[in-house]
Amino acid sequence: MNDVFPSSARQPGEPALGVLGLSGAAPDPADASPHTFPDGGTWRTEIPSVEGPEALAVVLKESSRLDVPIHRVSQGSGVWMLTDAEITEMVESTAERDIELCLFTGPRGTWDTGASVRTESRGAGLRARGHDAVAGCVEDALRATELGVKCLLVADEGVLWTLHRARSIGLVPADTTLKVSALIGPVNPAAYAVYERLGADSLNVPSDLTPAHLTEIRRVSGAPMDMYVEAPDDLGGYIRMYEIAELIRRGAPLYLKFGLAKAPGIYPYGTQLRDLALDTARERVRRGRLALDLLARHGADAGMSPLGARLPGVLNRFPEGS
Repeated sequence: MNDVFPSSARQPGEPALGVLGLSGAAPDPADASPHTFPDGGTWRTEIPSVEGPEALAVVLKESSRLDVPIHRVSQGSGVWMLTDAEITEMVESTAERDIELCLFTGPRGTWDTGASVRTESRGAGLRARGHDAVAGCVEDALRATELGVKCLLVADEGVLWTLHRARSIGLVPADTTLKVSALIGPVNPAAYAVYERLGADSLNVPSDLTPAHLTEIRRVSGAPMDMYVEAPDDLGGYIRMYEIAELIRRGAPLYLKFGLAKAPGIYPYGTQLRDLALDTARERVRRGRLALDLLARHGADAGMSPLGARLPGVLNRFPEGS
């Protein structure tokens, strides 16, 4: 079992609840994840929805002011919504702080002509429809990595496998990491293991998974997990601040994503949304500070990966064949 989790960590409300005769059950050591990042850490941080250089500058300034460590920033509108100059500026700014930059690839369900995703059934979801959509994702991946981006966000299993194969033969750099979007995040251990084998280096799971679900996943896969501890409204609006220590204990290695509930959507971003994008970027960093303060108060803030750590370690993959 992983020994990074501090045995001295206290559960929320204890020992006051004990005095009142209302103590909760002690955590079962058998539920703890046996996995870590390759550096030995159990958790990293991510600021999502950083939609361009100006929003990134706000995030970096605010993270310095509030002393919020950041391992990764991610963008949701897509590579195609940024100019080469904007991508280059983001690459350079994150490199200066040793932060991983992750950009979304290509066309996906809500941004093409497909109608099924807009029906009540949400048929096909946010996946890439047809050969041309896959080609657009590959085009985005090639362009982004040529400009120095080292992490790509995907919302389609076929795109994930295609980019993994491209990485294996050197069409994109071997150290490129592939991140599965919350838009298609797996909800059971079998699906999680399949995504890992398709090439995922970190997988965003829906924020409504229970701690028991995380333990189930960790029995079959050690691939890094991403989870909104505060989810945007279009992903449920869940706020799980008080559960962070338990989510880490059960789900490590885990990226803590600081999203923002009760905020309008900004995808696809343009300057008509500038003030909103900058204000929400600033507040996401503040939410990170609140979450880290909570961890510290509970004595559960040990185990953070070193800043600059980004690789996932050795993972299980399907044979690629011919």
